[in-house]
Amino acid sequence: MQTHKIASKDEWLSARKALLTREKELTRLRDKISEERRTLPWVKVEKTYVFDTPQGKKTLADLFEGRSQLIIKHFMLAPGQLEGCVGCSFEADHVEGALVHLEHHDVTYVAVARAPLSEIETYKKRMGWHFTWVSSANSDFNYDFNVSFTPDQVANGKVYYNYEATEVPIEDLSGNSVFIKSENGEIFHTYSTYGRGLEEILGTYMYLDITPKGRNENGPNNDLTDWVRLHDRYDSGGYVDATDRYRAPDGEHACCAPAKQDS
Repeated sequence: MQTHKIASKDEWLSARKALLTREKELTRLRDKISEERRTLPWVKVEKTYVFDTPQGKKTLADLFEGRSQLIIKHFMLAPGQLEGCVGCSFEADHVEGALVHLEHHDVTYVAVARAPLSEIETYKKRMGWHFTWVSSANSDFNYDFNVSFTPDQVANGKVYYNYEATEVPIEDLSGNSVFIKSENGEIFHTYSTYGRGLEEILGTYMYLDITPKGRNENGPNNDLTDWVRLHDRYDSGGYVDATDRYRAPDGEHACCAPAKQDS
């Protein structure tokens, strides 16, 4: 902070207007890329997927809830992991305020995880979320969309994730997939994004990017695991490991044990 350049108001204004030109270039480029995203070809979903939901079994078509567009959050919560991935949970925190606007603009948002519905419901209640979250425990859905991998696949080395062969240390990774349903009920996969492609919907990052210190991710992993915590873990100490899982101050993995409740 003390070594940062200090300028007069006129000098600041000149520098700010120069940056504004670059910001407008970025805005126009983002608009262009968004348009190109919408012109991607679609792939018809031929397979029938069935999910466990609080209302019983539902197909992928049912998840649209009468709308024509569907965003699926591939949430990293495997069977027995009673505490979700920190990054996925961070993303989920940004969804609540957007739900009413999405739903009134012909878009349904649904999270999907491999954990059984009972474990999903327990964690969802703990975190205070209200979006629809269903289980693919008895479905190939997450495997077919390249966000979940069998133990053999992980042990054998590289898997296909984020459009390339890569090594992964765990059986589930994060992503978002988008679908559209035609008037005659046909479903098409239109888009999927993974890794840093998910940052665009993280409003916290957008706020941090306009602050002097920015994201300030200068820890061992140089990403959100350096500082982001589950929103009820910020005062608990501990850290987040390289697999996006919270570890308690004593180093114990907390993902498979219920969080301590406030008295």
